[in-house]
Amino acid sequence: MKKSLLFACLLLSFLSPGFAQKQATWIWYPGDYEVWLGNNMQNRRTERGTFLPPFWKLDSHYNLIDFHKDFDIPEAEEVELTVEGRYNVKIDGKAFPGFPTKITVPAGKHRVSLKVFCQDRVPAIFVKGKNVVSDNSWLVTFEDKEWIDETGKASDQSGTTWLKAGSWNFNTAQTPPSAFRLNTTEQAAVKTERKPGSILLDFGKETFGFIKLNGLTGKGKVMIYYGESREEALATETCETTDELHLAMTQKRDSVMELTKAFRYVSIQFDGSVSIDNVSMLYEYLPVADRGSFRCSDEQINKIYDVAAYTLHLNTREFFIDGIKRDRWVWSGDASQSYLMNYYLLFDSPTVTRTMLAMRGKDPVTSHINTIMDYSSYWFISIYDYYLYSGDKAFVQQFYPRMQSLMDYMLARRNKNGLLEGLAGDWVFIDWAEGLSKKGEVSFEQLLFARSLETMAVCANIVNDVPNATKYAKLAADVKQTLFSAYWNEQKQALVHSRINGVPTENVTRYANMFAIFFNYLDEAKKQAVKKHVLLNPDVPRITTPYMRFYELEALCALGEQTYVTKEMKAYWGGMLDLGATSFWEEYNPTKKGAEHYAMYGREFGKSLCHAWGASPIYLLGKYYLGVKPLTPAYDTYLIEPQLGGLAWIDGKVPTPDGDVSVYCSAKDIRVTGAAAGTGTLRFASKAKPICKQGAIRTTSDGKFELTIEKGKSYVVSYKL
Repeated sequence: MKKSLLFACLLLSFLSPGFAQKQATWIWYPGDYEVWLGNNMQNRRTERGTFLPPFWKLDSHYNLIDFHKDFDIPEAEEVELTVEGRYNVKIDGKAFPGFPTKITVPAGKHRVSLKVFCQDRVPAIFVKGKNVVSDNSWLVTFEDKEWIDETGKASDQSGTTWLKAGSWNFNTAQTPPSAFRLNTTEQAAVKTERKPGSILLDFGKETFGFIKLNGLTGKGKVMIYYGESREEALATETCETTDELHLAMTQKRDSVMELTKAFRYVSIQFDGSVSIDNVSMLYEYLPVADRGSFRCSDEQINKIYDVAAYTLHLNTREFFIDGIKRDRWVWSGDASQSYLMNYYLLFDSPTVTRTMLAMRGKDPVTSHINTIMDYSSYWFISIYDYYLYSGDKAFVQQFYPRMQSLMDYMLARRNKNGLLEGLAGDWVFIDWAEGLSKKGEVSFEQLLFARSLETMAVCANIVNDVPNATKYAKLAADVKQTLFSAYWNEQKQALVHSRINGVPTENVTRYANMFAIFFNYLDEAKKQAVKKHVLLNPDVPRITTPYMRFYELEALCALGEQTYVTKEMKAYWGGMLDLGATSFWEEYNPTKKGAEHYAMYGREFGKSLCHAWGASPIYLLGKYYLGVKPLTPAYDTYLIEPQLGGLAWIDGKVPTPDGDVSVYCSAKDIRVTGAAAGTGTLRFASKAKPICKQGAIRTTSDGKFELTIEKGKSYVVSYKL
């Protein structure tokens, strides 16, 4: 009995927080690692051997950082220190000599602090003791505004701004942040064609990584031509990416190319006495698993979903990038869509925040994000979405000042009417569309601006900045009021595209109209008018990029047109599959023929055949077919409103911060399992009285039915569609 009691006491003491070894992780100044990593990644782009860096301003990390935390520990403990950079370490303000790798922290209350300088990498620390460990509860600053007067007295007021440290998942001393690399795995080609002096490889689908030449020997030149299509790999003069080697080797060895490339096909040509046993690749990827899923009665839709998921994975790297072949940069418009797809497939919040921070960079703000006016607005809207899906208040609280300074920049660039109009240095993008006017006060830009101001009002309330919350909300309301008084055309029953010199044009485009629907800026009458006169009107110029098809189809889904969207999805994304696509493209125009599909930007193979914005079916099928979306931050309350869209049945999962929501729906029954936290509402229509044994169904004022979904519980509803 005594042994059992002793064992129980030991077990309890082992499980108690005071006894357990706390988790240490590498920490740094928040946002700095993301900026540093982004600079490294975005400067890897080459085009036929030429280095092509981004054309916008790149910031740098702060190279001198103070770290500290106050501890209260029950007994003295030895603490190990690993640091990226030169540093000093202090306990209660008293410095240790040299660069100690171990210190002893006495029992009781003590402040442990380090000051680190590092120019080529981000200053970072890894502190590991029993209780004294580095984590994101440490405070950091790049600017110590303390001083000591002539008597030795420290200043009695502080002007230093301290933030909580940044971190990711570097949880051992041997994995410093600067050593981070994506994972790789070796893969073989599915088909190899050899001729004297040449090898043509087909890896079976679009892929990304390093080409590896195995058993390489001899003297001569090796040229490698990469192609997303067979035609591109064989076009030695016009393919977008190449590698070149000059050899003088007497012994066989394997050689891995220095930089990653995107390709399906690879053409290798060599001369002299060069010999290559075989060629493989090192596939490079971020190890993040799918949590969301979707299956339905239509196999083509299933294939579209699978290829969309693969497309998103290829473009989910250190950050969400635009496309794997050409730019490989972080573009705000592209990334804002990747975030939404991510919430329905991966729910990988670290990649979202890394990407947002890398794009935002540092103050002062001297241009729009990516130099594009609409892309600054997308950055704000992405924060709105991120908070809704994740509930991450800490991110907003930490980076609210950077939101303010970017918004100040935008506010300073308004014209006399209080609206945004392209100034010198502003790229007004909107979409790749031939003949699309960017002149004057474009309605689409005002709509995004209003939403950005609404985001600022939400974030100001989160940080208890009440005066600015009121200011931003008023500005948003003013822009929205102007949007409808200046751009709504009663005759056309739509928002017109622009005003030039204060005069509205007669031109109607889809952009502002479709965003106004899912931003819920239109009343029901205007929504139906826009659907009829714009979205379903063949006379309004069609959209050919997956980028804006995303939003067009979202607007139609928000209007309940899922059956129409199913047909459009099958025609548009299915059209790419019919042409042999293994990932989705930057642009698709069904009127083009053959290799015409690969041309863009005046270049024969300029188009990206793996572009993140092509993966939008993930989002559409999760949010508007499975019908799952958060109503309040972090899915504290959420809606499940499944829509078959002409399909016989649908089945899938939607990830949340706390588990997944499972949904199955046919014309006869709905099966739902709630997430591990939060309260859901299942909403549906039925021609007969529905039955559910697991919960009470209630009738809504508009004649639909609702059922409360409690956390972790499963429900089966019998109904008649």
